[in-house]
Amino acid sequence: MMGEFDSIRPYNDAEVPAVLARLLADQAFLEILTHFRFPRLASPLGWLLKPLIAFRLRREFAGIRSVAALQDRIELYVDRTIEQATDGITYSGVEQLKSGSAYLFLANHRDIVMDPAFVNYAVYHAGLPTPRIAIGDNLLQKPFVSDLMRVNKSFIVHRSLSGRREKLAAFQLLSAYINHSIRNDNESIWIAQAEGRAKDGDDRTDSAILKMFHMSRKSETFAEVIDSLNLTPVSISYEYDPCDQAKARELYIRATTGSYEKAPGEDDQSIALGITGYKGRVHVNFSAPIGQASEDSKQLAAEIDQQILAGYRLFPAHYLAYEMWQERDPGLAVPPATELFHPEELSRAQAQWNSRLAACPTEQQPYLVLQYATPVRNQYRVKAGLPL
Repeated sequence: MMGEFDSIRPYNDAEVPAVLARLLADQAFLEILTHFRFPRLASPLGWLLKPLIAFRLRREFAGIRSVAALQDRIELYVDRTIEQATDGITYSGVEQLKSGSAYLFLANHRDIVMDPAFVNYAVYHAGLPTPRIAIGDNLLQKPFVSDLMRVNKSFIVHRSLSGRREKLAAFQLLSAYINHSIRNDNESIWIAQAEGRAKDGDDRTDSAILKMFHMSRKSETFAEVIDSLNLTPVSISYEYDPCDQAKARELYIRATTGSYEKAPGEDDQSIALGITGYKGRVHVNFSAPIGQASEDSKQLAAEIDQQILAGYRLFPAHYLAYEMWQERDPGLAVPPATELFHPEELSRAQAQWNSRLAACPTEQQPYLVLQYATPVRNQYRVKAGLPL
């Protein structure tokens, strides 16, 4: 029997063995693993290494029969990746999440794979079930990527549809699935607050996403639907963004030419760099679930923005960028970095910040500064009770 959500839902336990077998026979997937594991030897010795890696993984994943068992096995790799690419991850607010409840985690969005991975990490280490993750179909160009994401609790958001009717039907299905997941399956959901990453560092909730949650339950009021979903704003802050140079380049090209065309494979590069690149410290904050939601989606979006921005951890680099930002707001009482951080911490940050600026072409530097400075302006505006 074909289920209503089969075209978008994550794979279930019964499907796990077949999906793993498919992945470990996929040459494109094995190629990426070989390059990741043996960057220097992958090209000359790929023919030899690929079968070896496939053999080892088949042995390691032989007994896996469920998504939970798969996540337990993968967790070691995730932890190792996090340890290698960060100076530690901290989280706050996770203690208010109750075991046995499902949540709609609505998060700011900076990195394609690592944003949900860090939320998963926080929830997993708190002993709670990991959420199902919304992922755009624009990132699933290769069959193995789709398999890999859906076996790891991801569901598909159809973004690349062009017709208005198709888009509407896709949003309707997505709305029904999210509501079904939380209310019937008791499974949490992670979704970004807006489509695409906030490349300029300006985190804003798109009210269209909030309206989408209501689409499949039109007989109820907007506020009733939101209240039933345990909507929980989540703030993810990176001390350094591995993709900041690429984002600065894109913002510069957009500003000077009016548009930007992605090169083939650009998303794949962003994903790889986002996973392996140095992030410094990372902080994830879970706000309390929104209670008594506003009937107005724009008003609710503004309330969520306040929660996300207030929960965002600002690191020394953010203040250093703000101090040199041409667009900074003279009316905001933002203290200098020297007042907030220990001199040793600040000098380390200054050295790292200077090297990032030096690596960025002069004409693109304002767009690098913008990414780190904007969260400072936004947070201090929220603190001062000013509109964003």
